[in-house]
Amino acid sequence: MSRLLEDLGARVPIVQAPMAGAGGVALAVGAMRGGAMGSLPCGMLTPAQAIVQAGEVLTAAQGPLNLNFFCHTLGEPPDERAWRALLAPYHAAEGVSEGDPPPLRRPFDDAMCAVVEAVKPEVVSFHFGLPEAGLLARVRASGAMVFGNATTRDEMRWLAARGVDAVIAQGAEAGGHAGWFLDGHRPTPLAGLLAEPIDVPVIAAGGIADGAGIVAALGAGAEAVQIGTAYLACPESLISAPFRALLGTGADTEFTNLFSGREARGIRNRLMRELGAMRPEAPVYPYASNALAPLRAKAEAEGRGDYSPLWAGTGVPRVRPMSAQALTERLAAEALALLEETP
Repeated sequence: MSRLLEDLGARVPIVQAPMAGAGGVALAVGAMRGGAMGSLPCGMLTPAQAIVQAGEVLTAAQGPLNLNFFCHTLGEPPDERAWRALLAPYHAAEGVSEGDPPPLRRPFDDAMCAVVEAVKPEVVSFHFGLPEAGLLARVRASGAMVFGNATTRDEMRWLAARGVDAVIAQGAEAGGHAGWFLDGHRPTPLAGLLAEPIDVPVIAAGGIADGAGIVAALGAGAEAVQIGTAYLACPESLISAPFRALLGTGADTEFTNLFSGREARGIRNRLMRELGAMRPEAPVYPYASNALAPLRAKAEAEGRGDYSPLWAGTGVPRVRPMSAQALTERLAAEALALLEETP
């Protein structure tokens, strides 16, 4: 058992990954009831929504809670003309207009820091680096531990040097947005990230969907694991029906920038096949999603995932549909059984 998570009140060495757009109150509650650390993705919520949802989790389940935030830089709106021209044939074929853009994913700010101060979660985790020093100091003063996400050894060392309480080592196998923040996207397999110890605890993420994966990560020096894709098949996840139908199959995953403007691993769908997974026309994160919003809405209403971000990692073939609590307990039992077999 991870001493790091045990000290926080978890019964198993598992962090349920936040997964903005797929995770939420019910998934966090189920994972916590199974003994894991639950995570609430706040990157697409308003401060008011985050307060309400955190309260719902803490009312329904005991155990440690992680609030997760994005730390990207939101620059001026880019020129989207080339991107919209590329998508114009799809808008015409689907019979939809561009419409008003959806709310942008906003980085961690003063208002969200106030949420942390009000909720006082056990952990606050950050994607795409760390917030500026003043906000980070306020998070620490709230009593929360700080977890940072890294995709390379350099990023792991950078986070350790800035005093994070744990580093989430996000291997290239992981689904969703690669949380790089130093030198661009340099996909590194999880084994490479775990190859050398650093001075803070490491939580392994990427491709872990069963007990064997947990045991391998712990054996490589991780204190705990963060699991996302395996939780997607749980009835508590918020994914669409066409997305859910692909889980447990041999569906291919790859990195793409089409859906947000930043590299993220997901299941290949029509848009990725026809345009290619990476396009220079895609506006920088998070603006690429604007022009796709009406296409996604139309297709999903018809039971299609043609234009949707189907974020998932390489563990897709190994997911098993069951409740989040049952999955957490199953994963822990499998890992324990394998550890007991080890001489």
